[in-house]
Amino acid sequence: MQALLDVILPVFLVIGFGYFAVWRGWFPDTGVDGLMKFTQNYAIPCLLFRAISTLDLSAQFDPELLISFYTGATVGFTAGTLGARYIFRRNWSDSVAIGFVCLFSNAVLLGLPITERAYGTDALSANYAIVAVHAPFCYMLGVAAMEIARADNRNPAILLGKILRSMFRNALVIGIALGLAVNLSGLPLPGVLIDAVDLMVVAALPAALFGLGGVLHRYKPEGDSKTIAMVCVISLILHPAITLSLATLFQLDRDALRSAVLTAAMAPGVNTYIFANLYGSARRVAAASVLVGTAASIVTVWLWLLLLP
Repeated sequence: MQALLDVILPVFLVIGFGYFAVWRGWFPDTGVDGLMKFTQNYAIPCLLFRAISTLDLSAQFDPELLISFYTGATVGFTAGTLGARYIFRRNWSDSVAIGFVCLFSNAVLLGLPITERAYGTDALSANYAIVAVHAPFCYMLGVAAMEIARADNRNPAILLGKILRSMFRNALVIGIALGLAVNLSGLPLPGVLIDAVDLMVVAALPAALFGLGGVLHRYKPEGDSKTIAMVCVISLILHPAITLSLATLFQLDRDALRSAVLTAAMAPGVNTYIFANLYGSARRVAAASVLVGTAASIVTVWLWLLLLP
């Protein structure tokens, strides 16, 4: 119970403040769009740039860590896609969009602050290693599957071009790529630039959590309750269970195991709705799953914290 009070509730209270402020009309709905654009396109890319640029890549990019997390993510994507297709009889385009909801954990807006509050800032290195691969991996898998499902064009060159354009238009991917470039090149950055980036970083997570609450106010869990329940089970239980099993099998160190499992246990991120909206597929399921999954994760994350060493 203490973990729930000390670690999880402060994060969700900030989300709740954003939800309540928009619901009561104290914060305009149009302001939510601006706030999320600021955090998603500028502040969080700065956070990722700063973290990746100073990360010890040789120590933190452990293949077994990434295999543990992304095997669970891929199984979740496959289970969600096939479940939507063969259990709920959705078309292939909808099924891939639903699979993407199961795939894309909210690794940044929820995973980073919850891990930091649970285990401290020093425990975030493995989180950043996962996050560095997260958007590129998920978009590559999701876009490739969707383009194949829609069968607009099976030319491999055209398909690859669509995947790369989707990935490198994403501000998070750009922030990660720039951070990797600085890290690998050893390029020294001016102190004044670092100070400016750090000012953006300080604002990133609190503003993003408040904005996430405002975004969630728009989502109404109407219909498709069984499909949404399937998504939540896959995202909140199956993915972290597979990650924990593999991390234990690989004998990952305690910090890496904690980061991998907690990140896997996060609810679907807002990007899942953006993906569904981009293709006009399963938008209601994606939107409602973000809302229901985020609310349910208050309990499920607490349970995972109790299970972790």
